[in-house]
Amino acid sequence: MSEVSTLISDLGFILICAGIVTLLFKWLKQPVVLGYIVAGILAGPACEFLPTVADTANIDTWADIGVIFLLFTLGLDFSFKKLVKIGSTAVTGAVTVIAGMMLVGYATGLALGWGHMNALFLGGMLSMSSTTIIYKAFDDMGLRNQRFAGVVLGILVAEDLFAVLMMVLLSTLAVSQEVEGLELLDSVIKLGVFLLFCFVVGIYLIPSFLRFFRKYLNDETLLVVSLGLCLGMVLVATKAGFSSALGAFIMGSILAETLEAEKIEHLVKPVKDLFGAIFFVSVGMMIDPQLLWEYKLPIALLTLIVLVGQVSFGTFGVLLSGQPLKIAVQSGFSLAQIGEFAFILASLGQSLKVTDSFLYPIVVAVSVITTFFTPYMIRFAEPAYERINRLFPTRWRNFLERYALGSTTIHQRSDWHYLLKSLLRIVAIYTSVAVVLIFVWLQYVAPLIMSRLPGWQGSIVSLVLILALISPILRAIIMKKNHSPEFQKLWRDNLFNRAPLVSLIVLRMLLCATLVMIPVARLLNVAVGYMWLLACVVIVSIMLSKKLKKQSILMERRFFTNLTAREVEQEKQATINPNFANHLLERDLHLADFEVKQNSPSAGKTLKELNFRKLCNINVVTIIRGDIRINIPGGNERLFPFDKIVVVGSDDDLEHFRTYVDERYQSYLQRRVTHQQEVNIEQFQIQKGSQLIGRTIQDSGIRDQAACLVIGIERGTTSLKNPAPTVSFEEGDLVWIVGEHEKVLRLSEGVLLNG
Repeated sequence: MSEVSTLISDLGFILICAGIVTLLFKWLKQPVVLGYIVAGILAGPACEFLPTVADTANIDTWADIGVIFLLFTLGLDFSFKKLVKIGSTAVTGAVTVIAGMMLVGYATGLALGWGHMNALFLGGMLSMSSTTIIYKAFDDMGLRNQRFAGVVLGILVAEDLFAVLMMVLLSTLAVSQEVEGLELLDSVIKLGVFLLFCFVVGIYLIPSFLRFFRKYLNDETLLVVSLGLCLGMVLVATKAGFSSALGAFIMGSILAETLEAEKIEHLVKPVKDLFGAIFFVSVGMMIDPQLLWEYKLPIALLTLIVLVGQVSFGTFGVLLSGQPLKIAVQSGFSLAQIGEFAFILASLGQSLKVTDSFLYPIVVAVSVITTFFTPYMIRFAEPAYERINRLFPTRWRNFLERYALGSTTIHQRSDWHYLLKSLLRIVAIYTSVAVVLIFVWLQYVAPLIMSRLPGWQGSIVSLVLILALISPILRAIIMKKNHSPEFQKLWRDNLFNRAPLVSLIVLRMLLCATLVMIPVARLLNVAVGYMWLLACVVIVSIMLSKKLKKQSILMERRFFTNLTAREVEQEKQATINPNFANHLLERDLHLADFEVKQNSPSAGKTLKELNFRKLCNINVVTIIRGDIRINIPGGNERLFPFDKIVVVGSDDDLEHFRTYVDERYQSYLQRRVTHQQEVNIEQFQIQKGSQLIGRTIQDSGIRDQAACLVIGIERGTTSLKNPAPTVSFEEGDLVWIVGEHEKVLRLSEGVLLNG
């Protein structure tokens, strides 16, 4: 009972402390994450004048759960398709920043004498910008519709994936304690195979599962199922030798492709916020202010390295991808901080006992300082660009402009390029799935079967079942793209193409034969020649089987239906066509969407009356009203509450439009608030001399001018309920009326109102 009591008291103390401090930080308009860290310092053992938690082991457990849910929600916002679509700009920028900061961080750690492993983890911690902080800063500063914001958010998506991969690689290095080239390559290959297998199998099964049970999935059951899938993948990942955080991220990225992704993200958010808060509080509890003072010079040095390094590498990476100088500078300045991934990597180093205790609070301090500077760095970006642009020689500016324009042109690629790229992707994905299925089968299923059917019978049954399971996959490896337009065109165009094309088929057949030989060699004790013969017979049978062909096509169709279901649904509801948006991004124009608020002064007015084009130099290109889409609306088209309007203009024009709309809305609300009063049911008696005597309800203007409603009249012993507008008032009538108190009071005094 005492253990439960301690658990509850510790949790209560942490949440009370976190609640008070974060309210203070909200009032100061500072990031909530910083409030959690400060709350952790106050609740931790370093703060002696306040009570502290009784059992830090419980906090560590909750913090681990917090990391799992943080990575799960990060995966929900991530998508492998999104990573492919964000293009070379995001990937080039992310790779440049991560590689540059890793090298600088590692070199700095060694220069400070912190040792190889501390320096390696330090490089990883300094290389990741904070998605949460940047996203919130863009929202608070109204920059989400700016062109550079799209570039930055794309880089953050790419960094998220690299960060998860970095966690796995650093864990591997921490266990081995040395950098072995072959061992590292082996870890990377295993990780790649595991990711591909989980993603492909997950996309094939989970969306279909959710779609089948959709009618039973209310908020409660969907939350339970989602968290169950998350923790289930955590178990799979840890069993496979990877971290629990990787499993949570993978399941999040799988669920991100489902139609329920937004709903799941909404349902999981309170859970993530709770355990995430505990995680960040636990981060603060490990900070010793005296230790921070002792390491004040390294903290100042690392803060400077993050600010200068992230700006420099971010700007260079975005420039390298072909973006204009202004976009590159704005992107670089936006990335100048480290955040939640630095804490997660620091926790990883601590849990693996490969980093010294001083590194954790130092990195947290650097994160806090750089987070504080984030909005100021974003604001400083444009003046910095103006100064850099003036200092650049003319020939440098001309070169960068030509490079940016040249990077956006479409280069013709050969049919060989498309064919080889497609084949490489197909072979890699299907081979990974086949290898993992064979491994799992031989490791767990085959021994179970052979324990029930001993001898050759169990071996034969196991072999037949695993070959039946992987045969559609093997057929896809051999036959995919053999009838594609690129393959057929290359076959017809040149006789010299035919030998390489046939060789590609033969190589894939040999690969599949090798995959077949793995279970054959493990389950049957036969000579190598017989194994090859059996493998060849299996491969030929697979190629000739019409049933397998149909099954393979159905499997692939189901996979791509699940993979694209959310994308298809989003395109139906999308405010902006992605292809059109990408096309415009290469110019000064930019598309953005805005929602007409419920109390907006624009509601009910026509586009001609609003005249946005003249006032803000923008054009309304689409109005979305529920399922209705009005493209290129005319001047007589009216706006209604909750309409989404898509407008086109430059960054400056869109910012002017956003400011103009916000100012009109706030001004309108202030005017409304000054006149707002509640309506009440009240009564008054018509006295002698009242202006109402002899007038009908309609002629009196009570409804039209005074905005009041007569609901009853008592006249002597007679009561009129909901009297007709033609009823006249008489002296002594007791009038029941609904309206604002001040207006009813003036009516009772016999004074008619003018509205």
